[in-house]
Amino acid sequence: MAITDWPATERPREKLVHLGPAALSDAELLAIFLRTGIPGRTAVDLARDLLMRFGGLRALLEAERPEFCQAPGLGLAKFAQLQAVLEMSRRHLGESLRRGDALTSPEAAREYLKLQLRGRCHEVFACLFLDNRHRVIAFQELFHGTIDGASVHPRVVVKETLRHNAAAVILAHNHPSGIAEPSQADIRITRRLRDALELIEVRILDHIVIGDGATVSLAEQGHL
Repeated sequence: MAITDWPATERPREKLVHLGPAALSDAELLAIFLRTGIPGRTAVDLARDLLMRFGGLRALLEAERPEFCQAPGLGLAKFAQLQAVLEMSRRHLGESLRRGDALTSPEAAREYLKLQLRGRCHEVFACLFLDNRHRVIAFQELFHGTIDGASVHPRVVVKETLRHNAAAVILAHNHPSGIAEPSQADIRITRRLRDALELIEVRILDHIVIGDGATVSLAEQGHL
């Protein structure tokens, strides 16, 4: 039976309009993105098949292009469409941290950093630069490493901090393993950066470690 023959209250699009997106299952949300099914399978059936194939919504959204395009009902056009949707989501969240906005919510900063860095195959070290009123100046990825770690050079962090004329920074990096617990190396580099930035009277507000859905604050753990 085609989705158009379903009761209006069960059709994903109508359900979203009347009840909001939170009322929909992963398969129903994905079906709206897919728009159409394939012969013998409705868009909802296809969505369920894809979630089973990839092991969940997040794995599907983060799939590499070859794997994504090989799945039934997908392809290069759908891959491009999905990447555009994901980038709009990043930019939407980033607008709450755009230049000139005061950083009044640590949770907003965490969510923004998590969206930027979670799911990377390799370790990325980044800085969120702030002025003396904790207004956002810029977000910048400074170091890219292997899956085992990134080499972080304090002189580069100091140079970029001076270039942005920042008064404070929030450090962040991801753990590709998915485990957000800081390592001893993370603690050591945090303290080295703290000492280096203190020489130019710049304060590190926090260092956020991003894992698979979880974040850990080194400031909350007493390392700053």
